Formats: sequence, structure tokens, C-alpha cells
Amino acid sequence: MIEQIGAGGILVLLLILVFASLRILREYERGVVFLLGRFWKIKGPGLIVIVPGIQQMVRIDLRVVVLDVPAQDVITRDNVSVKVNAVVYFRVIDPQRSVIQVANYLEATNQFAQTTLRAVLGKHELDELLAEREKLNIDIQKTLDTQTDAWGIKVSNVEIKHVDIDVSMVRAIAQQAEAERTRRAKVIHAEGELQAAEKLLQAAQMLAQQPQAMQLRYLQTLGSIAGDKSSTIVFPVPMDLLAPFLDLIDKRKAGG
Repeated sequence: MIEQIGAGGILVLLLILVFASLRILREYERGVVFLLGRFWKIKGPGLIVIVPGIQQMVRIDLRVVVLDVPAQDVITRDNVSVKVNAVVYFRVIDPQRSVIQVANYLEATNQFAQTTLRAVLGKHELDELLAEREKLNIDIQKTLDTQTDAWGIKVSNVEIKHVDIDVSMVRAIAQQAEAERTRRAKVIHAEGELQAAEKLLQAAQMLAQQPQAMQLRYLQTLGSIAGDKSSTIVFPVPMDLLAPFLDLIDKRKAGG
């Protein structure tokens, strides 16, 4: 009887050891196995066997992690204070290094993302921060990926979510935009005046080559005024009457 109880106890103990040594890893999981404290191998996915007391396993998730970086106080290169938050996408590509090289890769990546966000954005002016987000996203991603590569982590993408600006600075930006629009309007008006002057010069040169064209233009102007229902009175003066006076002025200029 005692022998049967002892045999049954041994069988139960063996069953407990067998169940304790079995691990099931999903398709997106890997197990970093240590043998007597030293790295042995990476196992998974599927059913794996771990010897209790001799081997230990650390479970690592290989899926993409979405890390929300909290808002950071950033001072841009032109001394403007803004709050910026971002989102970082990364995943573990080397389970061994993610366990051995860093104590907590999630926390380490989070803290490094915060410091990198402040460091990179602090090198740029506010206008660049608002207009060139794609370029800044790439700069932050490359900096993070270079540092976290030693931890077996691949940073695939970084996106700046929000840029919060002080109310007084918003008003200043609005005034700057209004001044810029006013400047553009004045430049466009000046360019229009320049083009009109060039066309008038060309027209005057063409009319000077054919004096009869000036008379025709004069008659066309009279026709336009006559067609307008107004009280304007026009006294037409023939151009032949003015010709002697113009010749006299030219002679005086030539003699003087």
C-alpha cells in the first residue's frame, strides 16, 4: 500500500514537472532561453520544453509597438517655446539583444524618444517645424533607429502629432501672414504696372512710326465717348492744327 502511494506520488510529481516544463509560444512570440544563467538559444514559436530549475525563459513580443510620446516642452532655434508630442512605431528584431543589452527596452525607447524629440526639434526654427514635418519625422526616426539598433530594436516610423503654440505667438504668426500677403499684393501690383508701362511704350513707338494711326486712335476715342450716355462735352481739335506748334517746340529745343 505504501509502495503504491509512493509510486503514485512520484507519478504526480513527474506530471507536474512535465507540465511545468512545457511552454507554448504564439507565432509573434519568441523565447530567450538561459541555461544556468547563461544565454543558450532563442526558441519558438510553438511548443517548447524548458527544464525547471536549470533553464529560464524570457518571452518577447515581435509585433510592432505603438509608443505615444507625451508632450515635450521644446525651445526652437529662434527661441519660441512650443509643446510637441509624437508617436513612434518600433518592433524587436533581435530578441537576444533586447533582453541582454537593456533592462527594459520599452521604457528605454520611451525615454530616448522624448530626449531625441527635444534635441532634434530644438535645432530648427518654428517655420520649419510647422512646414517641414516630413523632414523632421525622418530626422527623428533615423536618430532613434541608430541608437536603438544596439538593443535589437528597429524604429520604422515617427510621426509628429500636435504642435501647441502660445496664444500670443499665434497672434504674431497671424500678423506675419497678413504682412506677407500685403507684401505679395504690392509686388503683384508693381509687376502689373511695369508690364503696362512696357506695353504703353511699345504702343507709343508703333504710333510714332505711323502718324495716321494716331488720328485713327483719336477718332476711336471720340466714338467711345459718344456712345457713353453722359454729359461730357468734347471739342475735337484736328491734329494738323497742333503740328506747327509741335514743330516750333522741336526747333527751339534743337537751337537751345
